[in-house]
Amino acid sequence: MTKDRDMASLTPLEARSMFRRNEWVKPTAGIAAGYTQANLAILKKELAFDFLLFCQRNPKPCPVLDVTEPGSPVPRLIASSADIRTDIPKYRIYRYGELTDEVTDIKSYWEDDMVAFLLGCSFTFELPLMKNGIPVRHIEEHCNVPMFKTNIACVPAGKFAGPMVVSMRPIPEKDIVRAVQVTSRFPAVHGAPVQIGNPAALGIRDVMKPDFGDAVTIKPGEVPVFWACGVTPQAVAMEVKPAIMITHAPGHMFITDMKEEKFGVL
Repeated sequence: MTKDRDMASLTPLEARSMFRRNEWVKPTAGIAAGYTQANLAILKKELAFDFLLFCQRNPKPCPVLDVTEPGSPVPRLIASSADIRTDIPKYRIYRYGELTDEVTDIKSYWEDDMVAFLLGCSFTFELPLMKNGIPVRHIEEHCNVPMFKTNIACVPAGKFAGPMVVSMRPIPEKDIVRAVQVTSRFPAVHGAPVQIGNPAALGIRDVMKPDFGDAVTIKPGEVPVFWACGVTPQAVAMEVKPAIMITHAPGHMFITDMKEEKFGVL
């Protein structure tokens, strides 16, 4: 099995093959460095238009990278050799808004009228942050990024409504302006932060108690910075309660064949 320190050098195909064989059932931050990672939301076709409209109205937390044909598990625009049913380390199954299972393969759940949405993920801009000398704490601590439900209501669409979810990274005060500049170049993967330094403004009571992922160390001189997060559909699922919704497990992303530069802007 590939050692943790070698995961950054994998190609997307190599990484997805490891996931398919269940050789890596961990968060994907830092894997296949330089390639865009994506969130997943799978719904029945009857709800697909409403969800696409929801994403269109909420591009900050739900930037769409690809949408599969009904019944097809292949995201042809971003990874034409992939199978969305097997190529993510871990999935979540929601039934009527309740998390009922976490699995490493969703073939037994897949139906011929399902549509998969691949949404931009902030893991994509972490390598550019590190290249600018800005630390990414959850990679340093080999854990998942902390994520929080907020008091920011998404713009409703059809049956879909609910709160925005954000991810948090502690940033040294001296690096905040540069972190904003770097991440602003990637609007397709959440772009600039939505809040800097005031978790209470987002309704977050304790940054050491995330709703998803893991708590990370915030060192003296660092400020919690919050970015919109593609786990938002999972919070929405809890509100809307569709008969079935399949997502990635938070932090366990789909790795695309697209270089991060493809979604960057100058």
